[in-house]
Amino acid sequence: MKVSNSDKGRNTVNITIETDDDLWHLYNVIEVNDLITASTTRREEKANDKIRAERAEKKRMTLGIRAEKIEFSEDDFRLKILGTIESGPQDIGQHHTLMLETGERFLLEKNRWKDTQTERLKRAVEDTNKPRMIFVSLDQDDATIAVSRQYGLKELAVVRSHKCGKQYADDSKGGDYHGEIISKLKNINDDDAPLVLLGPGFEKELLAESVKTAGMKKVYVYHTGQSGMQGINELMKKGMGADLLRESRVGIEMESVEKLMENIGKDGLATYGTQEVSDAAAAGAVETLLILDSKLRECDFDDIVRNVETQKGTVTIVSGGHDGGKQLEALGGMAAILRYKLC
Repeated sequence: MKVSNSDKGRNTVNITIETDDDLWHLYNVIEVNDLITASTTRREEKANDKIRAERAEKKRMTLGIRAEKIEFSEDDFRLKILGTIESGPQDIGQHHTLMLETGERFLLEKNRWKDTQTERLKRAVEDTNKPRMIFVSLDQDDATIAVSRQYGLKELAVVRSHKCGKQYADDSKGGDYHGEIISKLKNINDDDAPLVLLGPGFEKELLAESVKTAGMKKVYVYHTGQSGMQGINELMKKGMGADLLRESRVGIEMESVEKLMENIGKDGLATYGTQEVSDAAAAGAVETLLILDSKLRECDFDDIVRNVETQKGTVTIVSGGHDGGKQLEALGGMAAILRYKLC
């Protein structure tokens, strides 16, 4: 994401969408009543012939839309903004839908920017050039290929080995099983992305030999008790390969939630719930504040965030798109790891 020409007087910023993940960040920044000005297409208005206007070809024009509804589609990576036209060459006051995609540029104006929103944009800019991490979580029977996005883990494919019986006992290289996995990995086409192989048993080590022979670099191997998506979640929750996973936003979030859960179950240096966390922040007791992203879309928690940051605590916004986010949601969407127990 690129952010430029910030105008504090008008509370406006110019934003260029560079990656799919930028759309997720923007979904968490754009709110109802924001004004979004962007190039879009709409049928040209013809005052003397409304019927023909309905059939006319769409023309490209710049419209300012006052947002009434914001939707994010993970399947086709588009941000859909429905609202009324407030500025432009025609149809003022009528409804229009903006479809924001990678590569587009627009102007975002707010009545007031929350601290968490400006921090979110800053984070999106910093994370733009970070490579996505690719996982293959496998055993002798199945391999799950997934990619880490900034908002969660996305399963891309499952490959079956179709191995059974003693006739496969000497198939040490995996045969077509490994070949199919490698073929799907090459289709992802991201040479800079670290490739993490994990799972129980020795199949991951055999696959590592195959992918290195195929010319793939940045290959990392970890042992987990499970394969599939459960194995990937196990790896990230337990912080295995911590140095590598800290390059991933999801890894940071999941490790933080896992530490929270350990403190809740062990020594009590944790609390959860909006009022409880607010009281802890006011007392300067919060070491790490965790807030679910969907909760930030609903409420303004800038006062709590400022209290934590003033006392040199850290703030982690957790996506609801992975297991750590789901655990935090079950706790009410807000929790904190504490420096000391509160009376």
